[in-house]
Amino acid sequence: MNSALHVLIVEDDADVAMACEQALQLEGFECGCISSAELALKHLSAEFAGVVISDIRLPRKSGLELLADIRIMDAELPVILITGHGDISMAVQAMKDGATDFLEKPFAPERLIKATRRALERRRHVVEARIREENKQTAAAQDLPLLGQSSAIGLLRRTLQGLAGSEADVLVQGETGSGKTLVARCLHEASPRSSGNFVVLDSSGFGDSTDQCLERIVQAHGGTLLITDIENMPLSMQVPLLRVLQERVLIRPGSGDVAVVDCRVIATSHADLLTLSRQGLFRPELYYRLSLVTVNLPPLRERKEDIAPLFQHFAKQSAQNLQRPAPELTLERLQVLLAHNWPGNVRELRQLADALAQGLEISLGNEAAPQE
Repeated sequence: MNSALHVLIVEDDADVAMACEQALQLEGFECGCISSAELALKHLSAEFAGVVISDIRLPRKSGLELLADIRIMDAELPVILITGHGDISMAVQAMKDGATDFLEKPFAPERLIKATRRALERRRHVVEARIREENKQTAAAQDLPLLGQSSAIGLLRRTLQGLAGSEADVLVQGETGSGKTLVARCLHEASPRSSGNFVVLDSSGFGDSTDQCLERIVQAHGGTLLITDIENMPLSMQVPLLRVLQERVLIRPGSGDVAVVDCRVIATSHADLLTLSRQGLFRPELYYRLSLVTVNLPPLRERKEDIAPLFQHFAKQSAQNLQRPAPELTLERLQVLLAHNWPGNVRELRQLADALAQGLEISLGNEAAPQE
């Protein structure tokens, strides 16, 4: 569809369509005419920045049915209906169902122009607001605080940027200390839910307190719920969690009260949940529900080109907090860092930088890399 199009006229009466088109064109509007609702839907999308003017009585699919389809596509796309004398009651009901305005035949060109101009102004505000939100999300995604210059981190950044505006639940997998919580927070901050709560539910810290767990979930309404180490969540809690994921409602034990929970769920794990589910230690239906969108974090030993910039960042940060000079990354020290397997990943590197900033000399062993 022409991106400059202001008005799409859906009218099977050629004379009425031409009269509408000429009146609007004289006022400077870009117009297009379509003779049926089916053809109109092929040319419309949520990106259409204009207005639809449609007759109620159309062949096969009516203007009211077209309105319903457009509402599903984009509830904020203005639709002005053209009615005959006997269609007034239908038009009034259509206004209640989301139509922007209606014009009763015969109508003066001024009435058409005024209604169109008002609807276009409304659409302009909607489109501008969406662009601002998209720009905000893009800027937030591009400013993801993921340090590193390796191809693996570049791929991770692109993956998170692609997920930033999504409402999809996400499973973040990676070894201990690889940055799973940081990735979850990045997704939250770059999402439309960034103004909502970022609630962390530690699966291993609640024991069998289902009530406490459920209350934490309720607190995430409107924001993001991060469930850390979900492989440690007791089986008794996995059932109500699955219900929340599927139905976005939560039933409180005892009282039976129902709470609507509108939140994005991000779960982290350093275990193989599929294997655990096959062993009966994790509910398979919960695994398959969570794993629809999975982000895998690379271990530090597989992106050694990131070790030097990460160390320098952490060392400088710690030194500033301590008001001390930052420890120097000598060639000898760098060789030691590169030779290490980093079983604790980025967390271990940060702890080392903190220790060196405090003036402590830490000896790194050559522990075997974890087999997770």
